[in-house]
Amino acid sequence: MPDYQRTGVELLTDSTPTADGFYFPAEWAPHDYTIRALPPPQNWNGFGIPLRDIRQQWADVANTLSQFEPVLMVLRSEDKKVARQLLSKEIDRLELPLNDGWSRDAGPMFVVNGKGHRRVAGFTFNGWGAKFPPYHDDALLKARVCKYLDVPMYPIDLVLEGEAITVDGEGTLITTQQCLLNKNRNSEENKARVEKLLNESLGTKKIIWLEKGLKPDPITDGHVDGILAFASPGVVLLHVTDKRTDPNYKICQNAKRCLQESRDANGRTFEVVDLPLTSDEVGHMHFYIGNGCVLVPITGRHREDFEPMGILRDIFPKHEVIGIDGTALGQGGGGIHCITQQVPKIS
Repeated sequence: MPDYQRTGVELLTDSTPTADGFYFPAEWAPHDYTIRALPPPQNWNGFGIPLRDIRQQWADVANTLSQFEPVLMVLRSEDKKVARQLLSKEIDRLELPLNDGWSRDAGPMFVVNGKGHRRVAGFTFNGWGAKFPPYHDDALLKARVCKYLDVPMYPIDLVLEGEAITVDGEGTLITTQQCLLNKNRNSEENKARVEKLLNESLGTKKIIWLEKGLKPDPITDGHVDGILAFASPGVVLLHVTDKRTDPNYKICQNAKRCLQESRDANGRTFEVVDLPLTSDEVGHMHFYIGNGCVLVPITGRHREDFEPMGILRDIFPKHEVIGIDGTALGQGGGGIHCITQQVPKIS
């Protein structure tokens, strides 16, 4: 576990979020704001993508989202100039050390209670199985943000990125064995202990395990947000393909079978909505549900974007569904969901 104490954050070590009455809300619950991180060049040199294109897409997402809710952008002090050039004046900035820009994975996961309080479930970040060293600043990011916001944090001895789970806010969590039980993350853990830590940390009661995420995935080892997402309690969007030669055909079919045979924490069967896997370049499932908006990574090619965007508009009729170029994000192994982390509103 990282040395959180040197950040000065208040650490809660004598209890758990669930024992203290906290839980992790669903993404569609109202947000106070969204936390983002502007990527440094460190981990992008091997992808062959100009850094300006990467940062432009990060900024496009932030600037669009800022029209619907406040955005807090974490950035290195040496990137202040580029931030002024790219970001709307409406976006708040916080200067902290960074290794990368995937705030869903390294940023704080906020849990809330019914008394108007927020805490952070401080899972351990290890650079996606130590694939991209150094990652020490990202491992401390959640604690440093908590210190800045004066929010206490529960240190949790479980390696978990935010993209590895999806929740319905009513006690159900879906994840993949490929990621959370991977030897590069929790090799000494057993499945029962992982479930116990998840439930103690996020207020969940039922864990549904898919076997795998989509291929190819050399970075995240099967993050669940690439293959499915909760749309509402009892309703799950699932990527599918009709191409039997696609290695994802069997993966998606197995995931659908698992969902159809499962029940959520409240005993409901799942309504599974197919979202066609139409692009090798962009994962439309990597959308983000903001206050009144759904931001979707797109290719800009009608034949690949049209059907997924139509389905998302049907699923989220009360939200403005907006497509944003996600090609550089896709080349880097992610999407809009991967670069956003919501801060749930408290009463």
